[in-house]
Amino acid sequence: MPKAVNSDKAPAAVGPYSHGSEASCGLIFTSGQLPIDGKTGQMPEGAAEQAKQSLENVRYTLEAAGSSLAKVVKTTVYLKNIGDFGAVNEVYASFFSEPFPARSCFEVACLPKDALVEIEVVAEK
Repeated sequence: MPKAVNSDKAPAAVGPYSHGSEASCGLIFTSGQLPIDGKTGQMPEGAAEQAKQSLENVRYTLEAAGSSLAKVVKTTVYLKNIGDFGAVNEVYASFFSEPFPARSCFEVACLPKDALVEIEVVAEK
């Protein structure tokens, strides 16, 4: 049975879900992390700043599970506007190093709380 993963540094979930789940095979699956600051409950403005906060929330979740960004094997990035791809890419590159994880990136019609960015990952324990 999967084990729930939650971090007291990340913002509370905005629905009935955990920050992540740890599978018995040793993989960590994070929920999509919105760019909400866990201390203030606020979202920064701009896609780059939101990407940074989303990735910080991913980091907190992975650390709570005993993992790290260095162990990420796959990411999925959701953007409200694909025109923000370049700005988000710059921030993304500052969180990961080679060998980079596999990644998908999509423009979506809308994200919860009207966010500009949401990011989820799969990582090894």
